[in-house]
Amino acid sequence: MTPVLTLRTTDGRTWFRPGEVVEGEASWHLEEEAEAVEIRLFWYTSGKGTRDVEVVDSQRTASAGSSGSRSFSLRVPDGPYSFSGTLITLSWAIELVVDPGGATERLDLIVAPRPVEVQLPEPVDD
Repeated sequence: MTPVLTLRTTDGRTWFRPGEVVEGEASWHLEEEAEAVEIRLFWYTSGKGTRDVEVVDSQRTASAGSSGSRSFSLRVPDGPYSFSGTLITLSWAIELVVDPGGATERLDLIVAPRPVEVQLPEPVDD
């Protein structure tokens, strides 16, 4: 049996303003008992340069068993906003992580004042 992990937000929302709370439900069906499952709200960068990752809120369920579900409520900080540029992109996501084993499920989010990521202007050559 392949592990089945699901994440969903209330009403299927994937856009959140800074300061809002992301609410939803996580569920798991695993081959073996899990010591714990953790739901994480985090941002990460991609593109040129060093990749940065920061978990800003999380909820852990110990003795999670081989299957179960739990509601979650994670607060979005005031920043940084989701953005995309020529050299770097900053993205937000919620992740369900199984311990041990490291099976994961991720749901991408946008964190910004409007329902689109901020588009950075092209760099100007001097």
